[in-house]
Amino acid sequence: MSGINTRFAVGIHIMTLLEANKDEKCTSEWIAGSVNTNPVVIRRITGMLHKAGLVEVRPGVAGAKLARSADEITLLDIYRAVQAAPENALFGVHEQPNPECPVGRNIQQTIIPIFAEAQQALENVLARTTLTQVMNGMPV
Repeated sequence: MSGINTRFAVGIHIMTLLEANKDEKCTSEWIAGSVNTNPVVIRRITGMLHKAGLVEVRPGVAGAKLARSADEITLLDIYRAVQAAPENALFGVHEQPNPECPVGRNIQQTIIPIFAEAQQALENVLARTTLTQVMNGMPV
């Protein structure tokens, strides 16, 4: 399977909630209510964000908070933290095309560089978009 999974959108949602409610206790149950999912999903993704150094959590204590300023966190940070797509594999190519066909024999080597360039363009946009910019785009 390839492509961006929903962990990326949920990761952005979690991080935005933490920033918007930084003076509150943001529990996984409360966040799950906003995302409309199970708290276990929130804890799993929050764990990924924590491992990447984006979120602070303390064992045995409910709640999480951003590990650094929202201006310093980019969407690319979140994208990579939650492993939204395998590295260099946002776009998948079909396995084993027919080597007897001129198109089948050459299609992968032709489209893989195009896919890599498209993924790089996406990552460039994510790298220049901060969590603060996301926050500023919403009437929170």
